[in-house]
Amino acid sequence: MTQGHFLYRCFAGPAAIMVPALAFIYVFLDPELAFAAEAARHGPDGGRLGLIWTLPFAGILLSIALLPLLAPGFWHHHYGKVALVWAMAFLAPFAVQFGFAPALDTLLHTLFLEYLPFIILVGSLFTIAGGIFVGGNLHGSPLVNTGFLAAGTGLASIVGTTGASMILIRPLLRANDDRKHCAHTVVFFIFLVSNIGGSLTPLGDPPLFLGFLKGVDFFWPLKAMALPMLTVSGILLAAFFLLDRAYYAREGHLPRDPSPDRPLFVTGFANMALLVLLMGAVLASGTLDLGAVTLRGIELPLSGLARDAALVALAAISLAVTPGQTREANRFTWEPVLEVAKLFAGIFVTIIPAIAILHAGRSGALASLMDLVSEPGGGPNNAMYFWVTGLLSSLLDNAPTYLIFFNAAGGDPAELQGPLANTLLAISAGAVFMGANSYIGNAPNFMVKSIAESQGVPMPSFFGYMAWAAVFLLPVFALITFLFFR
Repeated sequence: MTQGHFLYRCFAGPAAIMVPALAFIYVFLDPELAFAAEAARHGPDGGRLGLIWTLPFAGILLSIALLPLLAPGFWHHHYGKVALVWAMAFLAPFAVQFGFAPALDTLLHTLFLEYLPFIILVGSLFTIAGGIFVGGNLHGSPLVNTGFLAAGTGLASIVGTTGASMILIRPLLRANDDRKHCAHTVVFFIFLVSNIGGSLTPLGDPPLFLGFLKGVDFFWPLKAMALPMLTVSGILLAAFFLLDRAYYAREGHLPRDPSPDRPLFVTGFANMALLVLLMGAVLASGTLDLGAVTLRGIELPLSGLARDAALVALAAISLAVTPGQTREANRFTWEPVLEVAKLFAGIFVTIIPAIAILHAGRSGALASLMDLVSEPGGGPNNAMYFWVTGLLSSLLDNAPTYLIFFNAAGGDPAELQGPLANTLLAISAGAVFMGANSYIGNAPNFMVKSIAESQGVPMPSFFGYMAWAAVFLLPVFALITFLFFR
Protein backbone atom coordinates (compact mmCIF):
# COMPACT_ATOMS: atom_id res chain seq x y z
CA MET A 1 0.00 0.00 0.00
CA THR A 2 1.38 3.43 -0.91
CA GLN A 3 1.66 6.14 1.73
CA GLY A 4 -1.00 8.17 -0.04
CA HIS A 5 -3.34 5.19 -0.18
CA PHE A 6 -2.74 4.61 3.52
CA LEU A 7 -3.58 8.21 4.43
CA TYR A 8 -6.72 8.01 2.32
CA ARG A 9 -7.88 4.81 4.00
CA CYS A 10 -6.91 5.98 7.48
CA PHE A 11 -9.19 8.97 7.24
CA ALA A 12 -11.88 7.31 5.12
CA GLY A 13 -13.56 5.82 8.18
CA PRO A 14 -13.61 9.04 10.23
CA ALA A 15 -14.70 11.01 7.19
CA ALA A 16 -17.42 8.47 6.49
CA ILE A 17 -18.82 9.29 9.90
CA MET A 18 -18.18 13.02 10.15
CA VAL A 19 -19.08 14.15 6.63
CA PRO A 20 -22.49 12.44 6.31
CA ALA A 21 -23.30 13.60 9.82
CA LEU A 22 -22.66 17.22 8.86
CA ALA A 23 -24.52 16.75 5.57
CA PHE A 24 -27.54 15.40 7.41
CA ILE A 25 -27.55 18.39 9.74
CA TYR A 26 -27.26 20.90 6.90
CA VAL A 27 -29.84 19.26 4.63
CA PHE A 28 -32.56 18.32 7.07
CA LEU A 29 -32.28 21.08 9.65
CA ASP A 30 -32.58 24.82 9.39
CA PRO A 31 -29.04 26.24 9.07
CA GLU A 32 -30.17 29.41 10.84
CA LEU A 33 -30.33 27.40 14.04
CA ALA A 34 -26.55 27.51 13.99
CA PHE A 35 -26.75 31.20 14.84
CA ALA A 36 -29.93 31.19 16.91
CA ALA A 37 -29.29 28.34 19.36
CA GLU A 38 -27.06 28.37 22.39
CA ALA A 39 -24.56 25.70 21.40
CA ALA A 40 -23.28 23.07 23.78
CA ARG A 41 -19.65 24.08 23.51
CA HIS A 42 -18.22 21.29 25.64
CA GLY A 43 -20.54 18.44 24.77
CA PRO A 44 -24.21 17.85 25.52
CA ASP A 45 -25.81 18.41 28.91
CA GLY A 46 -25.79 14.93 30.39
CA GLY A 47 -28.53 15.88 32.83
CA ARG A 48 -30.96 16.04 29.88
CA LEU A 49 -30.03 12.63 28.45
CA GLY A 50 -31.63 9.33 29.39
CA LEU A 51 -29.88 5.98 29.15
CA ILE A 52 -31.63 5.32 25.83
CA TRP A 53 -29.01 7.60 24.24
CA THR A 54 -26.34 5.01 25.07
CA LEU A 55 -27.97 2.34 22.86
CA PRO A 56 -25.81 3.17 19.79
CA PHE A 57 -22.71 2.71 21.94
CA ALA A 58 -24.03 -0.66 23.11
CA GLY A 59 -24.78 -1.45 19.47
CA ILE A 60 -21.25 -0.80 18.23
CA LEU A 61 -19.80 -2.84 21.11
CA LEU A 62 -22.06 -5.78 20.28
CA SER A 63 -21.16 -5.44 16.60
CA ILE A 64 -17.44 -5.61 17.45
CA ALA A 65 -18.13 -8.61 19.68
CA LEU A 66 -20.50 -10.65 17.52
CA LEU A 67 -20.12 -9.84 13.83
CA PRO A 68 -16.56 -11.22 13.50
CA LEU A 69 -18.01 -14.53 14.73
CA LEU A 70 -21.38 -14.52 12.96
CA ALA A 71 -20.41 -12.86 9.67
CA PRO A 72 -16.60 -12.68 9.42
CA GLY A 73 -16.49 -11.93 5.69
CA PHE A 74 -19.02 -9.10 5.97
CA TRP A 75 -17.25 -7.67 9.01
CA HIS A 76 -13.81 -7.73 7.42
CA HIS A 77 -14.99 -5.75 4.40
CA HIS A 78 -17.56 -3.45 6.01
CA TYR A 79 -16.61 -2.73 9.63
CA GLY A 80 -16.15 0.96 8.78
CA LYS A 81 -19.69 1.14 7.42
CA VAL A 82 -21.01 -0.58 10.55
CA ALA A 83 -19.28 2.05 12.66
CA LEU A 84 -20.87 4.75 10.48
CA VAL A 85 -24.36 3.29 10.97
CA TRP A 86 -24.06 3.32 14.76
CA ALA A 87 -22.54 6.81 14.78
CA MET A 88 -25.46 8.13 12.73
CA ALA A 89 -27.87 6.26 15.04
CA PHE A 90 -26.73 8.71 17.73
CA LEU A 91 -26.03 11.85 15.67
CA ALA A 92 -29.25 11.97 13.65
CA PRO A 93 -31.71 11.74 16.59
CA PHE A 94 -29.51 14.08 18.62
CA ALA A 95 -29.61 16.70 15.86
CA VAL A 96 -33.39 16.39 15.56
CA GLN A 97 -33.94 16.54 19.32
CA PHE A 98 -31.52 19.32 20.28
CA GLY A 99 -30.93 21.26 17.08
CA PHE A 100 -28.20 22.06 14.62
CA ALA A 101 -25.79 24.00 16.83
CA PRO A 102 -25.46 21.50 19.69
CA ALA A 103 -25.12 18.62 17.22
CA LEU A 104 -22.47 20.37 15.16
CA ASP A 105 -20.54 21.62 18.19
CA THR A 106 -20.66 18.24 19.87
CA LEU A 107 -19.30 16.60 16.73
CA LEU A 108 -16.53 19.19 16.30
CA HIS A 109 -15.61 19.00 19.99
CA THR A 110 -15.21 15.24 19.73
CA LEU A 111 -13.32 15.43 16.45
CA PHE A 112 -10.79 18.13 17.31
CA LEU A 113 -10.25 17.67 21.05
CA GLU A 114 -10.60 13.92 21.41
CA TYR A 115 -10.52 11.77 18.28
CA LEU A 116 -7.84 13.47 16.16
CA PRO A 117 -5.30 13.82 19.01
CA PHE A 118 -5.96 10.16 19.88
CA ILE A 119 -5.52 8.76 16.39
CA ILE A 120 -2.54 11.02 15.60
CA LEU A 121 -0.74 9.78 18.73
CA VAL A 122 -1.63 6.13 18.11
CA GLY A 123 -0.81 6.34 14.40
CA SER A 124 2.52 8.08 15.01
CA LEU A 125 3.56 5.55 17.63
CA PHE A 126 2.51 2.71 15.35
CA THR A 127 4.49 4.15 12.42
CA ILE A 128 7.66 4.93 14.38
CA ALA A 129 7.66 1.69 16.37
CA GLY A 130 7.15 -0.21 13.11
CA GLY A 131 10.55 1.10 12.00
CA ILE A 132 12.32 -0.44 15.00
CA PHE A 133 13.26 -4.04 14.24
CA VAL A 134 14.26 -6.42 17.01
CA GLY A 135 16.06 -9.05 14.97
CA GLY A 136 17.36 -12.47 15.76
CA ASN A 137 15.11 -14.83 17.61
CA LEU A 138 14.70 -16.37 21.01
CA HIS A 139 13.06 -19.73 21.49
CA GLY A 140 9.64 -19.11 23.00
CA SER A 141 10.01 -21.33 26.07
CA PRO A 142 7.95 -20.56 29.18
CA LEU A 143 10.93 -18.92 30.88
CA VAL A 144 11.82 -16.80 27.83
CA ASN A 145 8.21 -15.74 27.30
CA THR A 146 7.81 -14.78 30.95
CA GLY A 147 11.02 -12.75 30.81
CA PHE A 148 9.80 -11.08 27.62
CA LEU A 149 6.52 -10.07 29.28
CA ALA A 150 8.36 -8.81 32.37
CA ALA A 151 10.71 -6.66 30.26
CA GLY A 152 7.77 -5.27 28.28
CA THR A 153 5.90 -4.46 31.47
CA GLY A 154 8.85 -2.38 32.64
CA LEU A 155 9.32 -0.69 29.26
CA ALA A 156 5.66 0.41 29.09
CA SER A 157 6.08 3.12 31.74
CA ILE A 158 9.02 4.58 29.79
CA VAL A 159 7.74 4.64 26.20
CA GLY A 160 4.03 4.22 26.93
CA THR A 161 1.83 1.18 26.60
CA THR A 162 1.28 1.79 22.89
CA GLY A 163 4.99 2.27 22.16
CA ALA A 164 6.06 -0.82 24.13
CA SER A 165 3.30 -2.91 22.56
CA MET A 166 4.20 -1.95 19.01
CA ILE A 167 7.94 -2.51 19.55
CA LEU A 168 7.67 -5.89 21.26
CA ILE A 169 4.62 -7.74 19.92
CA ARG A 170 6.24 -8.79 16.64
CA PRO A 171 9.43 -10.28 18.20
CA LEU A 172 7.26 -12.09 20.74
CA LEU A 173 5.15 -13.60 17.96
CA ARG A 174 8.30 -14.57 16.07
CA ALA A 175 9.74 -16.28 19.16
CA ASN A 176 6.59 -18.39 19.40
CA ASP A 177 5.99 -19.15 15.74
CA ASP A 178 6.84 -22.84 16.30
CA ARG A 179 4.30 -23.15 19.13
CA LYS A 180 0.86 -24.63 18.61
CA HIS A 181 -0.67 -22.46 21.32
CA CYS A 182 0.23 -18.77 21.24
CA ALA A 183 -3.03 -16.88 21.88
CA HIS A 184 -2.63 -17.04 25.66
CA THR A 185 0.79 -15.37 25.33
CA VAL A 186 -0.76 -12.47 23.41
CA VAL A 187 -3.61 -12.20 25.94
CA PHE A 188 -1.13 -11.85 28.81
CA PHE A 189 0.92 -9.44 26.70
CA ILE A 190 -2.18 -7.22 26.47
CA PHE A 191 -2.77 -7.56 30.22
CA LEU A 192 0.77 -6.59 31.19
CA VAL A 193 2.51 -4.63 28.43
CA SER A 194 -0.50 -2.88 26.90
CA ASN A 195 -2.05 -1.87 30.24
CA ILE A 196 -0.69 -2.63 33.69
CA GLY A 197 2.91 -1.83 32.78
CA GLY A 198 2.01 1.80 32.09
CA SER A 199 1.32 2.51 35.77
CA LEU A 200 4.46 4.26 36.91
CA THR A 201 4.76 7.51 34.94
CA PRO A 202 2.44 9.99 33.19
CA LEU A 203 4.05 8.83 29.94
CA GLY A 204 2.84 5.30 30.55
CA ASP A 205 -0.92 5.66 30.10
CA PRO A 206 -3.25 8.56 29.17
CA PRO A 207 -5.18 8.70 32.51
CA LEU A 208 -1.96 9.35 34.42
CA PHE A 209 -0.99 12.02 31.91
CA LEU A 210 -4.32 13.75 32.55
CA GLY A 211 -3.56 13.64 36.27
CA PHE A 212 -0.20 15.25 35.57
CA LEU A 213 -1.94 18.01 33.63
CA LYS A 214 -4.25 18.52 36.61
CA GLY A 215 -1.32 19.07 38.96
CA VAL A 216 -0.38 15.59 40.16
CA ASP A 217 3.39 15.34 40.65
CA PHE A 218 5.24 13.60 37.80
CA PHE A 219 6.77 11.04 40.18
CA TRP A 220 3.61 10.43 42.22
CA PRO A 221 2.60 7.32 40.21
CA LEU A 222 6.06 5.81 40.70
CA LYS A 223 5.87 6.30 44.47
CA ALA A 224 2.20 5.45 44.99
CA MET A 225 1.49 2.79 42.36
CA ALA A 226 4.72 0.78 42.39
CA LEU A 227 3.62 -1.71 45.05
CA PRO A 228 0.13 -2.40 43.61
CA MET A 229 1.61 -2.63 40.11
CA LEU A 230 4.36 -5.04 41.21
CA THR A 231 1.82 -7.13 43.11
CA VAL A 232 -0.52 -7.46 40.13
CA SER A 233 2.30 -7.99 37.64
CA GLY A 234 4.07 -10.55 39.82
CA ILE A 235 0.92 -12.65 40.24
CA LEU A 236 0.08 -12.48 36.53
CA LEU A 237 3.64 -13.35 35.47
CA ALA A 238 3.62 -16.35 37.80
CA ALA A 239 0.22 -17.45 36.49
CA PHE A 240 1.41 -17.06 32.92
CA PHE A 241 4.57 -19.09 33.55
CA LEU A 242 2.58 -21.99 35.00
CA LEU A 243 0.02 -21.86 32.19
CA ASP A 244 2.63 -21.59 29.44
CA ARG A 245 4.64 -24.44 30.96
CA ALA A 246 1.54 -26.65 30.91
CA TYR A 247 0.90 -25.84 27.22
CA TYR A 248 4.58 -26.27 26.40
CA ALA A 249 4.79 -29.71 28.02
CA ARG A 250 1.95 -31.18 25.99
CA GLU A 251 1.80 -29.36 22.67
CA GLY A 252 4.94 -30.43 20.82
CA HIS A 253 6.40 -28.16 18.12
CA LEU A 254 6.28 -27.62 14.40
CA PRO A 255 8.60 -29.93 12.44
CA ARG A 256 10.66 -26.90 11.42
CA ASP A 257 10.96 -23.61 13.24
CA PRO A 258 10.07 -20.83 10.70
CA SER A 259 12.54 -18.53 12.46
CA PRO A 260 15.43 -20.47 14.02
CA ASP A 261 17.06 -19.15 17.19
CA ARG A 262 19.69 -16.46 16.64
CA PRO A 263 21.23 -13.78 18.88
CA LEU A 264 19.08 -10.69 19.26
CA PHE A 265 19.97 -7.40 17.61
CA VAL A 266 18.17 -4.11 17.08
CA THR A 267 17.99 -1.88 14.02
CA GLY A 268 16.16 1.38 13.52
CA PHE A 269 18.06 3.64 15.89
CA ALA A 270 16.80 6.68 14.00
CA ASN A 271 13.28 5.63 14.95
CA MET A 272 14.36 5.26 18.57
CA ALA A 273 15.46 8.90 18.46
CA LEU A 274 12.12 9.83 16.88
CA LEU A 275 10.34 7.96 19.68
CA VAL A 276 12.22 10.02 22.27
CA LEU A 277 11.26 13.21 20.42
CA LEU A 278 7.63 12.04 20.32
CA MET A 279 7.57 11.52 24.08
CA GLY A 280 9.16 14.93 24.56
CA ALA A 281 6.50 16.55 22.37
CA VAL A 282 3.70 14.87 24.33
CA LEU A 283 5.21 15.91 27.66
CA ALA A 284 5.85 19.48 26.49
CA SER A 285 2.25 19.85 25.31
CA GLY A 286 1.09 19.25 28.84
CA THR A 287 3.45 21.74 30.44
CA LEU A 288 3.50 24.66 27.98
CA ASP A 289 0.71 27.23 27.74
CA LEU A 290 0.84 28.80 24.29
CA GLY A 291 -2.67 30.15 24.32
CA ALA A 292 -5.52 28.90 22.16
CA VAL A 293 -7.46 29.50 18.99
CA THR A 294 -11.26 29.33 18.92
CA LEU A 295 -13.43 27.41 16.46
CA ARG A 296 -17.18 27.95 16.97
CA GLY A 297 -16.52 28.61 20.62
CA ILE A 298 -14.34 25.51 21.07
CA GLU A 299 -10.91 26.43 22.40
CA LEU A 300 -8.12 24.54 20.65
CA PRO A 301 -4.90 24.83 22.69
CA LEU A 302 -1.98 25.84 20.51
CA SER A 303 0.27 23.51 22.49
CA GLY A 304 -1.96 20.61 21.46
CA LEU A 305 -2.02 21.69 17.83
CA ALA A 306 1.77 22.04 17.87
CA ARG A 307 2.08 18.58 19.44
CA ASP A 308 -0.15 17.01 16.78
CA ALA A 309 1.77 18.72 13.99
CA ALA A 310 5.06 17.53 15.51
CA LEU A 311 3.77 13.96 15.77
CA VAL A 312 2.64 13.92 12.15
CA ALA A 313 6.04 15.30 11.11
CA LEU A 314 7.88 12.66 13.15
CA ALA A 315 5.79 9.89 11.57
CA ALA A 316 6.53 11.30 8.11
CA ILE A 317 10.25 11.38 8.90
CA SER A 318 10.04 7.76 10.04
CA LEU A 319 8.44 6.76 6.76
CA ALA A 320 11.14 8.63 4.85
CA VAL A 321 14.23 7.33 6.70
CA THR A 322 13.24 3.73 7.44
CA PRO A 323 14.45 1.23 4.82
CA GLY A 324 11.67 -0.78 3.26
CA GLN A 325 13.33 -4.05 4.28
CA THR A 326 13.05 -3.07 7.95
CA ARG A 327 9.28 -2.80 7.77
CA GLU A 328 9.14 -5.94 5.66
CA ALA A 329 11.15 -7.79 8.31
CA ASN A 330 8.62 -6.58 10.88
CA ARG A 331 5.81 -7.87 8.63
CA PHE A 332 4.49 -4.34 8.96
CA THR A 333 1.06 -3.56 7.50
CA TRP A 334 -1.27 -0.62 7.93
CA GLU A 335 -4.36 -2.72 8.62
CA PRO A 336 -4.16 -2.68 12.46
CA VAL A 337 -4.10 1.11 12.69
CA LEU A 338 -6.71 1.44 9.94
CA GLU A 339 -9.02 -0.82 11.92
CA VAL A 340 -8.47 1.24 15.05
CA ALA A 341 -9.00 4.50 13.13
CA LYS A 342 -12.35 3.44 11.70
CA LEU A 343 -13.81 1.60 14.67
CA PHE A 344 -12.71 4.16 17.24
CA ALA A 345 -14.19 6.94 15.13
CA GLY A 346 -17.54 5.26 15.68
CA ILE A 347 -16.77 4.58 19.33
CA PHE A 348 -15.75 8.18 20.01
CA VAL A 349 -19.02 9.44 18.53
CA THR A 350 -21.35 6.94 20.19
CA ILE A 351 -19.60 7.29 23.54
CA ILE A 352 -20.54 11.00 23.72
CA PRO A 353 -23.83 10.53 25.63
CA ALA A 354 -22.34 7.99 28.05
CA ILE A 355 -19.52 10.36 29.03
CA ALA A 356 -21.94 13.31 29.24
CA ILE A 357 -24.26 11.38 31.58
CA LEU A 358 -21.31 10.51 33.81
CA HIS A 359 -20.16 14.15 33.76
CA ALA A 360 -23.61 15.16 35.01
CA GLY A 361 -22.86 13.32 38.24
CA ARG A 362 -25.77 13.18 40.64
CA SER A 363 -28.01 15.09 38.23
CA GLY A 364 -27.60 12.46 35.52
CA ALA A 365 -29.15 9.10 34.78
CA LEU A 366 -26.18 7.31 36.38
CA ALA A 367 -26.37 9.18 39.68
CA SER A 368 -26.40 5.85 41.50
CA LEU A 369 -22.80 5.26 40.41
CA MET A 370 -21.75 8.47 42.12
CA ASP A 371 -23.53 7.34 45.27
CA LEU A 372 -21.57 4.09 45.21
CA VAL A 373 -18.22 5.85 45.60
CA SER A 374 -19.27 7.72 48.75
CA GLU A 375 -19.60 6.42 52.29
CA PRO A 376 -22.83 7.21 54.19
CA GLY A 377 -20.97 9.91 56.12
CA GLY A 378 -19.80 11.57 52.91
CA GLY A 379 -16.22 10.28 52.80
CA PRO A 380 -14.80 8.40 49.80
CA ASN A 381 -15.31 4.66 49.42
CA ASN A 382 -11.92 3.80 47.93
CA ALA A 383 -12.79 0.21 47.04
CA MET A 384 -15.75 1.41 44.99
CA TYR A 385 -13.68 4.19 43.40
CA PHE A 386 -11.32 1.45 42.21
CA TRP A 387 -14.04 -0.85 40.86
CA VAL A 388 -16.40 1.76 39.39
CA THR A 389 -13.57 3.65 37.68
CA GLY A 390 -12.08 0.38 36.50
CA LEU A 391 -15.20 -1.31 35.16
CA LEU A 392 -16.23 1.83 33.29
CA SER A 393 -12.69 2.13 31.92
CA SER A 394 -13.06 -1.41 30.57
CA LEU A 395 -15.65 -0.22 28.04
CA LEU A 396 -15.36 3.56 27.96
CA ASP A 397 -12.26 5.60 27.21
CA ASN A 398 -10.21 5.27 30.40
CA ALA A 399 -8.86 8.84 30.17
CA PRO A 400 -12.18 10.75 30.52
CA THR A 401 -13.39 8.14 33.03
CA TYR A 402 -10.34 8.89 35.17
CA LEU A 403 -11.04 12.61 34.89
CA ILE A 404 -14.69 12.22 35.90
CA PHE A 405 -13.82 10.42 39.13
CA PHE A 406 -10.80 12.65 39.77
CA ASN A 407 -13.24 15.56 39.83
CA ALA A 408 -15.82 13.55 41.79
CA ALA A 409 -13.18 13.11 44.51
CA GLY A 410 -12.74 16.87 44.77
CA GLY A 411 -10.30 17.60 41.95
CA ASP A 412 -7.74 19.25 44.25
CA PRO A 413 -4.34 17.70 43.40
CA ALA A 414 -2.81 18.78 46.72
CA GLU A 415 -5.57 17.11 48.74
CA LEU A 416 -5.63 14.05 46.48
CA GLN A 417 -1.89 13.56 46.99
CA GLY A 418 -2.26 14.23 50.71
CA PRO A 419 -5.15 13.08 52.90
CA LEU A 420 -7.00 11.53 49.93
CA ALA A 421 -3.94 9.84 48.42
CA ASN A 422 -5.55 6.41 48.68
CA THR A 423 -8.56 7.68 46.76
CA LEU A 424 -6.34 8.96 43.95
CA LEU A 425 -4.52 5.64 43.99
CA ALA A 426 -7.83 3.77 43.64
CA ILE A 427 -8.93 5.96 40.71
CA SER A 428 -5.54 5.70 38.98
CA ALA A 429 -5.20 1.95 39.45
CA GLY A 430 -8.77 1.34 38.32
CA ALA A 431 -8.34 3.36 35.12
CA VAL A 432 -4.95 1.86 34.19
CA PHE A 433 -5.27 -1.74 35.38
CA MET A 434 -8.80 -2.42 34.20
CA GLY A 435 -8.19 -1.09 30.73
CA ALA A 436 -7.02 -4.69 30.28
CA ASN A 437 -10.52 -6.12 30.81
CA SER A 438 -11.62 -5.77 27.17
CA TYR A 439 -10.17 -5.22 23.73
CA ILE A 440 -11.44 -1.62 23.70
CA GLY A 441 -10.32 -0.69 27.23
CA ASN A 442 -7.07 0.80 25.92
CA ALA A 443 -5.93 1.71 22.40
CA PRO A 444 -3.04 -0.78 22.03
CA ASN A 445 -5.25 -3.74 22.99
CA PHE A 446 -7.05 -3.76 19.67
CA MET A 447 -3.89 -3.14 17.65
CA VAL A 448 -2.06 -6.02 19.34
CA LYS A 449 -5.02 -8.29 18.61
CA SER A 450 -5.06 -7.19 14.96
CA ILE A 451 -1.29 -7.67 14.53
CA ALA A 452 -1.47 -11.15 16.07
CA GLU A 453 -4.35 -12.15 13.81
CA SER A 454 -2.54 -10.79 10.75
CA GLN A 455 0.32 -13.16 11.61
CA GLY A 456 -1.93 -16.19 11.91
CA VAL A 457 -2.63 -16.30 15.65
CA PRO A 458 -6.30 -17.19 16.31
CA MET A 459 -7.18 -14.69 19.02
CA PRO A 460 -10.18 -15.00 21.37
CA SER A 461 -13.38 -13.23 20.39
CA PHE A 462 -14.48 -10.05 22.16
CA PHE A 463 -16.36 -11.99 24.83
CA GLY A 464 -13.76 -14.76 24.79
CA TYR A 465 -11.08 -12.26 25.72
CA MET A 466 -13.30 -10.89 28.51
CA ALA A 467 -13.62 -14.46 29.82
CA TRP A 468 -9.82 -14.64 30.06
CA ALA A 469 -9.88 -11.35 31.93
CA ALA A 470 -12.58 -12.60 34.30
CA VAL A 471 -10.55 -15.71 35.15
CA PHE A 472 -7.11 -14.15 35.53
CA LEU A 473 -7.61 -10.44 36.24
CA LEU A 474 -10.69 -10.05 38.41
CA PRO A 475 -9.44 -12.32 41.23
CA VAL A 476 -6.17 -10.36 41.33
CA PHE A 477 -8.08 -7.08 41.39
CA ALA A 478 -10.19 -8.43 44.27
CA LEU A 479 -6.97 -9.23 46.13
CA ILE A 480 -5.47 -5.78 45.70
CA THR A 481 -8.80 -4.27 46.79
CA PHE A 482 -8.34 -6.13 50.08
CA LEU A 483 -4.66 -5.17 50.33
CA PHE A 484 -4.77 -1.50 49.31
CA PHE A 485 -8.30 -0.07 49.20
CA ARG A 486 -10.12 -1.22 52.34
